[in-house]
Amino acid sequence: MIEIEDATLAVRVFGRGPAVVLIHGFPVHGYTWRKLLPALAETFTCYVPDLPGLGDSGWSPRTDFTFTAQARRLRALFESLGLTSYSLVAQDTGATLARLVALGHPNRVGKLAMLNTEIPGHRPPWIPLYVHLAHLPGAGALFATLMRSAWFVRSPMCMGEFYSDARLFDDPGNLDPYVTPLVRSPERMAGAMAYLRGAEWDVVDRLRDDHARIRAESLFLWGEDDRTFPVGRAEAMCAQMGARSAFVRIANASLMPHEEQPAAVLRHLIPFLRGGG
Repeated sequence: MIEIEDATLAVRVFGRGPAVVLIHGFPVHGYTWRKLLPALAETFTCYVPDLPGLGDSGWSPRTDFTFTAQARRLRALFESLGLTSYSLVAQDTGATLARLVALGHPNRVGKLAMLNTEIPGHRPPWIPLYVHLAHLPGAGALFATLMRSAWFVRSPMCMGEFYSDARLFDDPGNLDPYVTPLVRSPERMAGAMAYLRGAEWDVVDRLRDDHARIRAESLFLWGEDDRTFPVGRAEAMCAQMGARSAFVRIANASLMPHEEQPAAVLRHLIPFLRGGG
C-alpha cells in the first residue's frame, strides 16, 4: 500500500526481470491479469496496481478521479517504485491512462501494449449514461440492486460484452471477484461511482492528435468480437501512432481478450515485450 497524493494505491509485484506494469480497466481490478501473470513473471517483474475506486486501493472524498489525475498519480507511483524504464500493458480505461503516462514519461516507457480501450471520437455503449447517473444521489444503491441480478450482469448493459464464449459466464471465478465486492460493500460501489465520474471524454478525443507524440513502440491486441470498442475503429486508431505500431486481432474474444484467450494474447505479447516485436 503506497500513499500517492490523495489516494493509497495497492500494488502487487510478481516475478523478476525488466519492469512491466499492468493497468486494469473499469469495473475490474488487478485480478483481471491472473491468466497472464504466471507466464509474464518468468521473464519480467510485473507490477499490478489497483486504481483508486476499484480493487484494494484507498480513496477519500478529496481524491481526484479524472483520467488526467489518475495518470499523474501513476507516474508518481512509478517514480516512488524507482522505475526508470518500464513497459505498460493495459486494457480499457487503463490503456487510456497508460497512453497519458507514456506522454508524460516519454523517456521511461519503452513498450506500450493496449487491449480493447477507448477510441477518440467514439463513445462506448451505456457508459456515458452511467457516467451521468453516477452523479445522481442513490446511484450506488441502484447499481448494487441491479447487479444482484444475474440477468443484468450478463447483459450488454453490464458485463455481457466481456466474453464471446457464453460458457465463461457460468464460471464463478470469472465475474464473482468483480461483482461481489460491489454488491456487498457500499464503499466499494461508491468508489466505482467516483471512478465513473472521473471520465474525461475530451482527453480521450485529444488522443487522436496526441498519439503521434507517443514515443513508445505500441502493440494493439484486440478481441475482434468486441462491440464496446469496435475492431475496425481500433485499427484506424492504430494508424494514428507516431512510433512503430502493430495491430493484432484476437479471434473468439470480446472486451477481455486477456481473460478469454490468454494463450493467444501471450503469443504476441511476450515477444513484443522482449523486444522482438
